[in-house]
Amino acid sequence: MNPILQLDGIAQAALIKKGDITPLELVDASIAAIEALNPTLNAVITPMFEAARDIAKSDMPDAPFKGVPILLKDGLASYKGVRFTTGSALLKNNIAKVDSLLVQRYKEAGFIVLGKTNMPEFGLLPTTEPTAFGATKNPYDITKTPGGSSGGTAAAVAARMVALAHGNDGGGSIRIPASCCGLFGLKPTRGRNPLGPLSSLVSGLVEEHVLTRTVRDSAAVLDITGQPDPLAFYHAPAQNGSYLEALDQPIRKLKIGYALTSPGGGALHPDCDTATLKTVELCKSFGHEVVEMPLAIPFSGKQLGEIFGVLWAVGAASPLAFYHKMTGHPPPKELVEPLSYAMYEQGQKVSGADYEFARQSMHRVARAVLAAFQDIDIWISPSLGMPPVDLGSFAQSETNPMAPSEMAAKFSPMTALFNISGQPAASVPTHWNKEGLPIGVQLVAKFGDEKTIFQLSKQLEEAVNWNQYQPSVLTSIEH
Repeated sequence: MNPILQLDGIAQAALIKKGDITPLELVDASIAAIEALNPTLNAVITPMFEAARDIAKSDMPDAPFKGVPILLKDGLASYKGVRFTTGSALLKNNIAKVDSLLVQRYKEAGFIVLGKTNMPEFGLLPTTEPTAFGATKNPYDITKTPGGSSGGTAAAVAARMVALAHGNDGGGSIRIPASCCGLFGLKPTRGRNPLGPLSSLVSGLVEEHVLTRTVRDSAAVLDITGQPDPLAFYHAPAQNGSYLEALDQPIRKLKIGYALTSPGGGALHPDCDTATLKTVELCKSFGHEVVEMPLAIPFSGKQLGEIFGVLWAVGAASPLAFYHKMTGHPPPKELVEPLSYAMYEQGQKVSGADYEFARQSMHRVARAVLAAFQDIDIWISPSLGMPPVDLGSFAQSETNPMAPSEMAAKFSPMTALFNISGQPAASVPTHWNKEGLPIGVQLVAKFGDEKTIFQLSKQLEEAVNWNQYQPSVLTSIEH
């Protein structure tokens, strides 16, 4: 592998700016890595290689990430003229008619898009095993899931195909694969990044950003993309200064709460506890005040799942509902996975009153969670309920189509709460277990306060030096 692919995006951009490498040479290096690794990992499902080379050869304007390759998750981030499937055979031939506003900002930042990454159908599961495109494998162990729904993105970044890549998060879909693949993955505050030309998605649960190997790449990209969209339905509080510059500023003493149990009170895998307690001790060593503090919410774990389930069934399966509305007939069952179809049918049965009750309940939960953060700056928990599980653990069937959702609740009980509250939350790779699998820890901050997450994550990055860990797929390719 070309050593330049071990660098983060900021370092790659600096080499281009100095003239040590051209955009075309960097694009070709990334394409070579994709061609070498993708037959094993199945991370990239729609290559855009020749178009990328044409852009790299052009007279590109100066920009912060001029010439740096990036990949787009094949959901939400539409690129005009390129296939846009959201992981479904139903949309396998769908071509995007416009660039999303986020993609426009990536282009203005100087990024060159190399292709689209794999995802579960409609982003419904925390694994990436769509029937339409096949399973994406975890670069640390190809028998394990890379997580989801931004699993193709995470596998590509962890395997050094690109330095960073786009993902989105409606229930943990950035943080889950970040944890599974040893990456830094931030879900920004609701309304921070643009969703246009959409106004909102799944009642405001979804937010977009990138998965990266360094904290500074994530901060630098959010500086660029996280500017106000005057047409957006939701707006995050105004950014206070540069996130990237904040990484070089002293961090104040923080009050940090933590918990080792899920919001419903359930125990998690010992590896996840170990990662969290290791992170707690590191935070104490930095001089922060740390106290054990389970979050109190006005619903049981079961009730919370039911509220989220109503919103998710109506919103996440909306492409099928839109298909029905536009064509006048239900989507062909043979082109849709059992879970997606079951959720579509479930969503069709939700009344307006039921949906409004779930939405109001979501707001009650959000207010309770946000109130808990009046007394703390950061809350720490395991990112997941267990280490990366075997591929096939979320297997679907016609006889029990909702079974994968039950597994998803066990695998990822910690993340969706902060899609409901809209707070910024990140998975930080602070631990690798004895099997060599990464275990992420979730950091959550007050609404609008990405800065504190970035600063604390930078302290952890320097203490752990997580980029020393190399996925086994790289070793196997080299040998």
